[in-house]
Amino acid sequence: MAEPKELDLEIPPELAGVRVDKALREMAPGISRTRLKDLIERGFVMVGGRKVLRAGVPLAAGDRVKVVLAGRTHIAPTGSIAPIRILYEDRDLAVIYKPAGVASHPNEGCAPGSTVADALVERYGSDLPVTQGEDRPGIVHRLDRETSGVMVIARAPGAMGSLRAQFKARTVSKEYRTIVRGEPRFDADRIEAPIGRDTVTGGRMTVAKDGGRASETFYEVLERFTGFAYLRCLPKTGRTHQIRVHLAHLGLPVLGDRVYRTRAAAGVSLPSDAPPVHRQFLHAFALAFDHPSSGERVSFEVEIPEDMRAFLGWLRAARR
Repeated sequence: MAEPKELDLEIPPELAGVRVDKALREMAPGISRTRLKDLIERGFVMVGGRKVLRAGVPLAAGDRVKVVLAGRTHIAPTGSIAPIRILYEDRDLAVIYKPAGVASHPNEGCAPGSTVADALVERYGSDLPVTQGEDRPGIVHRLDRETSGVMVIARAPGAMGSLRAQFKARTVSKEYRTIVRGEPRFDADRIEAPIGRDTVTGGRMTVAKDGGRASETFYEVLERFTGFAYLRCLPKTGRTHQIRVHLAHLGLPVLGDRVYRTRAAAGVSLPSDAPPVHRQFLHAFALAFDHPSSGERVSFEVEIPEDMRAFLGWLRAARR
């Protein structure tokens, strides 16, 4: 069913005094918070025939609110945010490289036009399939803003369904590379520890003592250094922040991770001659899946970026 071009709503008594953005989220739950903010700021929300340009304007019972469902605004990433790089594309999908510092989709704190989703619409148009929210066109899975690496994007509804089903069935192979603080006890190990939301600090995840969702990560040491290690990680499940949480649980926090770090790591500064570490050194190195149309197994990989290469080079030089 096609989306209506506009909404004409009357504010009920129970929403009297509620700000316009919150009232609209109650009355039009199919419109994401990000899109509502965009529509308000662009003048497509009117109360009593007058434009409302601030989300905090309170409403009165009986107010008539008109919402024109204009298309999204999309601005190509500019300034200090690096654009995505296309590794492969066909009519079903695209495989891209996402640099660190670029969010997968809009969220609070993102500048307009700065996300992978915005760059995709800029390249492929606004008819990309959507299943996880109107502001996530083409997005099948996500990488954290500060994680670099390879992502697969759906360009057709059938491809979106196939790819999401493969992620759910855990038949997609994912390989990450990371530099951690600390020295692993084993050359390879499997971490099986449930992950749940940290009830003390709401924005974090944690290894749950009770409850949580089953989570499994395999890691292998590629290189050892004094106080550091370069790891290959293969997550079997795909929980939020899984690799970062699991490694920190072992006392091996990802270098540069400001959220999941041990007390010991937080109190130790890098030597003055070390290359700068401006983000968590976690990189989605490789991705393999069955092509939605041909069924052929395809794989893609992207070498670690320059900031991680520079730090590894410094570690190798110090080891000599």
